[in-house]
Amino acid sequence: MNNHSVLFLITGLAYGGAETQLVNLAISLKKRGWKVRVVSMLPPQAFTEELKEAGIPLSTLNMRRGVADPRAVFRMLKILREWKPDIVHSHMVHANLLARVVRIFYKIPVLISTAHNIDEGGRWREVAYRMTDPLADLTTNVSRAAVERYIRVGVAPKNKIRFMPNGIDTTKFKPNKAAGQRLRNELGVDNYFVWLAVGRFEEAKDYPNMLRAFSMIVSKKSDVVLLLVGQGSLMEEVKKLASELKLEDRVRFLGVRRDVPYLMNAADAYVMSSAWEGMPMVLLEAGACGLPVVATDVGGNSEVVLNGKTGFIVPPRNPEALAQAMEKMMALPKEKRMEMGEAGRAYIEANYSLEHVVDQWEGLYMELLQRKGISLSGSL
Repeated sequence: MNNHSVLFLITGLAYGGAETQLVNLAISLKKRGWKVRVVSMLPPQAFTEELKEAGIPLSTLNMRRGVADPRAVFRMLKILREWKPDIVHSHMVHANLLARVVRIFYKIPVLISTAHNIDEGGRWREVAYRMTDPLADLTTNVSRAAVERYIRVGVAPKNKIRFMPNGIDTTKFKPNKAAGQRLRNELGVDNYFVWLAVGRFEEAKDYPNMLRAFSMIVSKKSDVVLLLVGQGSLMEEVKKLASELKLEDRVRFLGVRRDVPYLMNAADAYVMSSAWEGMPMVLLEAGACGLPVVATDVGGNSEVVLNGKTGFIVPPRNPEALAQAMEKMMALPKEKRMEMGEAGRAYIEANYSLEHVVDQWEGLYMELLQRKGISLSGSL
């Protein structure tokens, strides 16, 4: 019986890739017998029901976005003293830095910091990572490209950083053409070539790039539609741009949806226009659903989308290149697009299935615990 305990600390819980990854990992480890707890620095906005159903306690440090609150350190210390976890596994830059600071005041047996992006927000954060690196046992990142960059700019030394991929539930995200067809009928898009994009309306996702590329396509073809799923601080700006580009009839803003696997089956292809990324969960999800992809060459995108085999990779911030790749995808025979989708599904299953990734995390946890001389019973 596994008596080990892990506490996950994350900046906030919303419907994003890093948050989804943490929740999937927490629930999977709980099923494997680990004692699991989740702490969110900000009040959680998502996943509260999923964690509750799994029997995983969720706490918040009640911080406010953009406000440095020293009381969070004391709240975190209180939780640690009560719960005494073997491992603290923090996710995203603010949580990573907080966990390291807290370790000055409390002896955390094993501390792992996971970064979810190739660039977590400017030079000062990278300097903060470098200065606090001695307080962490290991830093991980979700793409090989990000790990290489972090070593190059001195965020973490080579012997203290590792690539650990995101994992995807390939039983939830899978081809289901019948459900996809029903949704096409429901949305009234059956006679269109359907592009799908799922993601927060924030600067990193560069939706203006996507809309400008899409407007070039619409000027030549009328039987095409773009479905946008998500919300975010720039949503109204993106809607305004769609209006300025006269795309109101061709771009549908669907908001937050809980049926993304079905939407992926309803689409003909997936598009991502990001200016920067880590290892996007949505690309793993699209691949697992058998969707061919057009994506920008940022972060781990080219690790997930095999150019020419499972989709097309294009330079970022280049609407012309994005439009050309989208047109190239649309011009392919349906059978060829389906072949691309099938190759994508096989590649995701082999490299990024959730069980495969949870196995890797469990192995890493045990390796670090043993290195610290912590026995299988969980005691020092």
